[in-house]
Amino acid sequence: MKSQGLTTKLLHSDRLGKPEHGSLHKPIHTSIAYGYEKAADLAAVFQSRQKGYAYARQSNPTVSALEAKVTVLEQGVGTVCFGTGMAALAAVFLAFLRKGDHVVSSRFLFGNTVNQINTLVQTGVEVSYVDATDAREVEAALRPETRLVLVETIANPATQIADLAGIGALCNARGLLYVVDNTLTSGCLFLPKDVGATFSVNSLSKCFGGHGDALGGSVTDLGLFDWSKYPNLYDLYKGPDKSQWALLQLRKKGLRDFGGTLAPEAAHVLSVGSETLPLRIERSCDNAQKLAEALAKHPKVAKVHYPGLPDHPQYARTKALFTRPGALLSFELKNAGDTFPVLDRLKVGILSSNLGDARTLLIPVAQTIFWELGEAKRAEMGIAESLVRVSVGIEDAEDLLADFQQALDG
Repeated sequence: MKSQGLTTKLLHSDRLGKPEHGSLHKPIHTSIAYGYEKAADLAAVFQSRQKGYAYARQSNPTVSALEAKVTVLEQGVGTVCFGTGMAALAAVFLAFLRKGDHVVSSRFLFGNTVNQINTLVQTGVEVSYVDATDAREVEAALRPETRLVLVETIANPATQIADLAGIGALCNARGLLYVVDNTLTSGCLFLPKDVGATFSVNSLSKCFGGHGDALGGSVTDLGLFDWSKYPNLYDLYKGPDKSQWALLQLRKKGLRDFGGTLAPEAAHVLSVGSETLPLRIERSCDNAQKLAEALAKHPKVAKVHYPGLPDHPQYARTKALFTRPGALLSFELKNAGDTFPVLDRLKVGILSSNLGDARTLLIPVAQTIFWELGEAKRAEMGIAESLVRVSVGIEDAEDLLADFQQALDG
């Protein structure tokens, strides 16, 4: 029998794990503590010598089922889930970096990620921001104390595409952790494993869950990094199975110690939402392509940022790496003063700060999610003051196009 498709795998992931009473979904387990008949078994679970659950801050049966599903999607060796995507990324930093280490990061990042990194710097980790669309910029920033390189697949909000393959080759040659935020592509459109990434990080609140009703994040170890050569791995977590070393340290030092736990109720909602992920993302990508093309022709629009347009700087790279260009786009108006009036006239598009939702969501970027960074930093990141981010949903394309047309014409 040939390998099953992604939708089939996601739909049947819980069932094949043989959940209780023949349920098609893993039930919601709300217990935070677990009892054992023998003290030796409890000790073995605590010492990671035996599978089991000790305390729900670091593991839970419902969350474990979700982790298995994310691992299937990302084609990794294992996943650890967190309460939010920001908690997931923070856990990578806290678990694998130490004072004096150096990080090279794309300067095209989600605003809250930049704020988080600014907090990380206060702990004694140094960070250099570079134009990650060129691997040579990353290479030029490397130091002897560099431990990690961070990029997003499609930058939020201006859609720059990092030189993912070039950076992967560089990191593999230098023995560096390569962390790829795959939120805007997900395993449906791109596998970070294909470019040699160490970890794939996802905000499960976005495309994965898809309905704006649960927060969650994940880190998947893709099984490509030689952890025996990484200096910041604790001997305590080096068990007989090398493939689990990093995951155990991530769970202990990143999740247990800092408490960014994903609740079982949210894990269940995200897991069920993911069953339609491949279908939703195809429809959203179709709509995004049509909307980007329409916006590019409108006389009030100065520029459209979308990797599926031939004038995008990384258009060729997008076609080579991704199965589709994604469902996020942004546009700039010729008159910045028109921004709020245009947005206020929308009837189908919703003014909201989320993305990856089944509904189309818009936000004026400079005045909201990137406001704290200041005008100079926004300019450095290529964010115009009139920039509007659009997370395109699954509405009927005709309704979506008509709504934007009337809003712009008004």
